Amino acid sequence: MIRHRRHILSRSATRLMVLAGGEAGAGLLLIAAAAAALALANSPLAHGYHALFAAPLPFSPIPRLATLDLWINDALMAVFFFVVGLEIKREVLDGELATAARRRLPVLVAGAGMAMPALVYLALAGGTPGLGAGWAIPAATDIAFAVGVLALAGRHVPPALRLLLLTVAIVDDLGAVAIIALAYTPAIQPGWLLGAAGVLALMALIGRLRVDHALPFALLGAVLWYCTLCSGVHATVAGVLAAFTVPLRPGRWRGDSLLLRFEHGLAPWSAYLIVPLFGLANAGVALSATGMAGPLSSLPLAVGAGLFLGKQAGVLGALALARATGLAALPAGASWLQLWGLAALCGIGFTMSLFIATLAFPAAPALVEQARLGILGGSALSALLGYGLLRFSRPR
Repeated sequence: MIRHRRHILSRSATRLMVLAGGEAGAGLLLIAAAAAALALANSPLAHGYHALFAAPLPFSPIPRLATLDLWINDALMAVFFFVVGLEIKREVLDGELATAARRRLPVLVAGAGMAMPALVYLALAGGTPGLGAGWAIPAATDIAFAVGVLALAGRHVPPALRLLLLTVAIVDDLGAVAIIALAYTPAIQPGWLLGAAGVLALMALIGRLRVDHALPFALLGAVLWYCTLCSGVHATVAGVLAAFTVPLRPGRWRGDSLLLRFEHGLAPWSAYLIVPLFGLANAGVALSATGMAGPLSSLPLAVGAGLFLGKQAGVLGALALARATGLAALPAGASWLQLWGLAALCGIGFTMSLFIATLAFPAAPALVEQARLGILGGSALSALLGYGLLRFSRPR
């Protein structure tokens, strides 16, 4: 009975998100924010644009977050990752990833779609001193951007194809979070890390008790975020870990799911404010200042090729392997041309790629600018190819 009720609540959450515009509207807003950032960074307003986000704030209650850019990347993005964690938990427990049969294809596609871009990047830039740390930049897929382009492609796209894109992106997000936690943690402060572990254990305990009040989770989540920020692990990882402790089952008193209430309440803020604001703050690349001569030229090329070529090779290779071995069924009604379009859309790595770029080269702003140029180029080419293939193809 509880599982049936939970199933209804989960499906209702999906329908409500669709009625509100869902990922498509958020993707279009993100595209607009990225275009605005690029225009501002290459206009007479460029100095003011960069100063707005990078200049020290007159006052900050947390000394580690001394600029608006740091507040966006380390604090607001923790909320984004919290929403991502809620979605991952819901889908794994009672959604499209709830059974082994449903997980096979998304996990296979996401794994190959992360490995191949990294290999392409290392083949092109791994031999250049100082660039090896950027191997994960082209590995991630931006779900909001990709679904926004998918929405523009029209009604010819089979529903199963969109569902595959969403589930692949969920697995991809989980992989990106693991990469951030494991590969981009330069130094650990054991005391703060132990404190974060204690807070997380307490959250897990009240989650097991099916506490259905948001306030304890919100307060403890803030403490967990601060301990993680001071521990050396990137603070956004706390968002995902906190989300995993929120109960999906209906609570003991209110009788509904706290996880779904959190998701419904925060998802619009994340999709329509936090992510576009992140894009506005991080997509501003001054094209005149990103000289392509010298050893830095390999960085944008490696990132762009990883997104555009590596993603397509990895995703299409995984789909072909699944079909040849019978490991998993391909999306119903989708032609191989449409599957190629899906693979191209997976090469849009905007939000996660920009985020990882700032972690890969924290002390080298010039390298971050070069990486951003490759991200924008590779994502734009992937979006154009994916749109063209899906817009003018027909279902099988």
